[in-house]
Amino acid sequence: MSSYLGVDGGGSKTAFALIDHTGLVLGRATAGSSYYFQDGFDAVQGVLKQGIGDVCAQAHIAPSDLDAAFFGIPGYGEASHDLERIDHMVASALGHRRYSCDNDMVCGWAGSLACSDGINVISGTGSMTYGERRGSGHRAGGWGELFGDEGSAYWIATQGLNAFSRMSDGRVEPGPLQALMRDRLSLTADLDVVSLIIDSWSGSRSAIAALATTVCQAAQAGDEAAATILARGAVELVALVQTTRKVLGFEDAEVVAVSYSGGMFSDNAFRSEFTDAIAALPAAYQIQVPRLDPALGAALYAAKHSGTPLTPAAIERLAE
Repeated sequence: MSSYLGVDGGGSKTAFALIDHTGLVLGRATAGSSYYFQDGFDAVQGVLKQGIGDVCAQAHIAPSDLDAAFFGIPGYGEASHDLERIDHMVASALGHRRYSCDNDMVCGWAGSLACSDGINVISGTGSMTYGERRGSGHRAGGWGELFGDEGSAYWIATQGLNAFSRMSDGRVEPGPLQALMRDRLSLTADLDVVSLIIDSWSGSRSAIAALATTVCQAAQAGDEAAATILARGAVELVALVQTTRKVLGFEDAEVVAVSYSGGMFSDNAFRSEFTDAIAALPAAYQIQVPRLDPALGAALYAAKHSGTPLTPAAIERLAE
C-alpha cells in the first residue's frame, strides 16, 4: 500500500494528513505553529516530529514506510539563506528524504482545486495567492505583517485595533466594535490595550490575528467601521487574484477557477464580500468551493510530485 503525507504549516497550527493511493484517509493530526520566523527552527522541528509521529501511529506505520511527503512551511522561500536549514529540519523530523518542501500557499491551492489549474487565495494569519497554469506557478502577496499581508486576519485585526483607538479618543463615532474589543481584551481602560499587546503579548502575530473574529462580530452587529475594513480586505484579495491571472498568462476569454482557504473565509460575511467582488469583475472567473482542505491537498501534491498522482476516482473519494 502506497502512503502519502501532507503537512500544512501555519502561524497558529500545523495540520497533518496521511492518505493512500486509493484516496483513503489513513490518519489526521494537528500540532503547534510551524512559522520558524516566529518560533525558531528547533521548536518547529519538534512540532513536525510530533505531528508525523501522531499521524503515522494512527495508520500503524513508521515514518520510514511513507512513500512521499510534502511539507508546506510558512515563510519558505522568503529567506534564501534559510532553505538549507529548513531542508535539514524537515529531513531530521521525517527521518528520510522522500519529500519536497515549498511555501504553505501550495497546500491551499492543491487542496482547494485538487491540483488543477486555477488560483487559490489565502486569508489566514497572513494572505497571498498562488495559482498554476500548464505547469507554471505564481505567487502574489505574502510580504509579511509589517508591510504586507493585506486582507489577512492580522491585517483586519490591526485595522480593527486602529478603529478602536479612534473610537476611544473621539476621532471616529463609537460603534459596537468599541465595546466588543473592550470585552474581548478585558480592558480596565482603553489605553491598557497598548501594554497588553506590546508587553504582555510581545506583539504575537497569532494572538493579534485572532482579534479579526471580533472585527467580524462587530460588522455583524452593524458597526460601519468594521464593515468597511472587511470590504477593503476583500478588495485587496481580489487585486492579488487579478495580478496572478495576468502573470500566469490566462487569456481574457478563459474562465479561471478561483477558490479560497484560510480562517477568514469561515466568516460568511467576509466570504460573500470576496465572492461578490470577484463576480463584479469583467474577467471570467468561476468561484469553486474548496474540494479538499490544505492538509489533504498537501498529501495529494506529495503523490503528484513523486510521479504517482492519484486517479480522478481516488480524488473524488478524498473529496467525499
